Amino acid sequence: MATFLYKLGRLSFRRRHFVALIWVALLTLAGVGAASAPAAGNSSFSIPGTEAQKAFDLLEQRFPGTSADGATARVVFKAPSGEKMTDPGNKATVKETVKELSDGSEVVRVTDPYQAKAVSKDGTIAYAQVSYKVSGMELDDAAKDALKDSAQDAREAGLTVEIGGDALQAVPHTGSSEIIGIAVAAVVLVITFGSLVAAGLPLLTALVGVGIGVSAITGLASALDLGSTTSTLAMMIGLAVGIDYALFIVSRYRAELAEGREREEAAGRAVGTAGSAVVFAGLTVVIALVGLSVVNIPMLTKMGIAAAGTVAIAVLIALTMVPALLGYAGRKVRPMGEKGKLLGRAKKQDRPAKPNLGTRWASFVVRRPVAVLLLGVIGLGAAAVPATSLELGLPDDGSQPVSTTQRRAYDLLSEGFGPGFNGPLMVVVDAKNSDDPKAVFAETGDEIKGLKDVVTVTPAQANKAGDTATITVIPGSKPSSVTTENLVHGIRDAGTGIKADTGANVLVTGSTAMNIDVSEKLNDALVPYLVLVVGLAFLLLIVVFRSILVPLKAALGFLLSVMAALGAVVAVFQWGWLSGLMGVEQTGPVMSMMPIFMVGVVFGLAMDYEVFLVTRMREAYVHGEKPAQAVVTGFRHGARVVTAAAVIMMAVFAGFIGSSESMVKMIGFGLAIAVFFDAFVVRMAIVPAVLALLGRKAWWLPKWLDRALPNVDVEGEGLRTRTDRGDEDRELVRA
Repeated sequence: MATFLYKLGRLSFRRRHFVALIWVALLTLAGVGAASAPAAGNSSFSIPGTEAQKAFDLLEQRFPGTSADGATARVVFKAPSGEKMTDPGNKATVKETVKELSDGSEVVRVTDPYQAKAVSKDGTIAYAQVSYKVSGMELDDAAKDALKDSAQDAREAGLTVEIGGDALQAVPHTGSSEIIGIAVAAVVLVITFGSLVAAGLPLLTALVGVGIGVSAITGLASALDLGSTTSTLAMMIGLAVGIDYALFIVSRYRAELAEGREREEAAGRAVGTAGSAVVFAGLTVVIALVGLSVVNIPMLTKMGIAAAGTVAIAVLIALTMVPALLGYAGRKVRPMGEKGKLLGRAKKQDRPAKPNLGTRWASFVVRRPVAVLLLGVIGLGAAAVPATSLELGLPDDGSQPVSTTQRRAYDLLSEGFGPGFNGPLMVVVDAKNSDDPKAVFAETGDEIKGLKDVVTVTPAQANKAGDTATITVIPGSKPSSVTTENLVHGIRDAGTGIKADTGANVLVTGSTAMNIDVSEKLNDALVPYLVLVVGLAFLLLIVVFRSILVPLKAALGFLLSVMAALGAVVAVFQWGWLSGLMGVEQTGPVMSMMPIFMVGVVFGLAMDYEVFLVTRMREAYVHGEKPAQAVVTGFRHGARVVTAAAVIMMAVFAGFIGSSESMVKMIGFGLAIAVFFDAFVVRMAIVPAVLALLGRKAWWLPKWLDRALPNVDVEGEGLRTRTDRGDEDRELVRA
């Protein structure tokens, strides 16, 4: 592989006009496609195989034309102090608001609070529910404006009015912190390279790659039913790995220049060596992201595949566009150790250069491996302790900032009707195979009334055929509570007995039941996903490092860092530690997708640093150095660059903490802290300590396996042979 990539790097350097033209054309094509594509709607959220999804599908079949997937809005009214919503003046205002809400072309129906008995017992709070034909992301701006205007008219009449539901759903924004993250990355690159040109190359290529990836996602969003979060996460991951991959290529290029090679040769060798590491690091990320499909949640699968596509583009750009731009930069990218005008030129010294920080740190770890190993493991173990209290759920209006009307409507409904009113359960009774459907509907309602934590059970509403009915159940506890989860399981257990007696199916659905099913499905899929992803990456790393213990150590180190990161997420988003600093206004359960998504993404990123750092160590070991010295050599060449790459990735991920979307905020924080733990504790401390303790055993591989494995030559041994042969030929010519 190293030889092929070496030729590709030289070709890209030499044919830089052609390579640059191709990438600019792809960026333009993707941009035009995104601009001309229809706007993406709200990605459909389905969980195949769950009871909640089966009930939802049954509703679509037995209750046609009800727009079960359409947007809803709850317009919540609160009377002024000392008044009631049943007072004539307030009642007239609500009636007029309901009439205004009914005029919209996309409105299916609006419930009158007084006819639907949607007035609190104390008479101070009432609500009207608006149902639409289309989803919240597909609603016209005119319909949203009409909803807001109607509420404003009621406010001007003296009522407190807030709007809940998904009708006002908006595309999440990340805010200025994303730009700050990129700015931090730029500063780190300038400090690392000491040159604006060299620092600008990774930023430019990463932006081109993300531009192509996100534009392609935007262009295909409508056709493939991709949600707005998909492009945000693809941007987050693509930007981080794009900068890092280009950083490693440029750093190796400068190192090759420092050894006296010509620029084209240096570009070829940089792509042949560091580029090989980029390919395998990118493959681990792609495997981890594509592996999310095993969970069988379409939205998560699409997110993973879209992000994996952006990573693949980042790898291709690093292998082709980076050497092409190095050709354009010429002498403005200087050899390693030679600083440009920005930071001052390096002064020549007669005495030997002082060992860099990476060398000094690695030497310390090699001398004290046990102490460093214990300190690192105990520290990560302590950080992981909060993960034992992990509670999973999906965000609802209760997790919105208190400044939003959705959150205020949520709080008003809790105040007037109880906390469980924001998470009603819909029970679907399929009595098609029953002799007396009406009796089954009544029996089901009576069974549910006898369960704990049930506040209200509405009479069964049958379809036209009379064989299926819906029953709404209001729990006594909030949607994300364990008590509500127990109630869902209690209804399902009661349904099993009803089916045995009558042959009718009793299914529980609704957003609360859907969230519970998602959490359970994700928990069940976590172990198979870990086995698949870690297993495939383990095999890949055996090929890269030609070792058994090094990949095993890499996998165990990853588990430590991801558990510590999950612990930090629980501490901030569930317990509320430093929540003000992170902009978390409402603590609660951790998003259900967070553990499995973090496992996938963090594993891929963790293997990045493992490949980049340990490849240099193996390269030194293969070329004759002792194991301990090889560890120091790997750090001398790679520690500075890996540190810069980790800081950049942390800055990019942390930039998404400013997002208005709670899911994106949580993922941004989780990935940033995971990179910190993995890069600076696992890869910089635990890895060299373990390798120092293992010695030559770290690179042991059974002979039969050594013969069976393909030789991918990540260390560039073939390039060294090629160079040596070329040097001998030049000596013969001179002779």
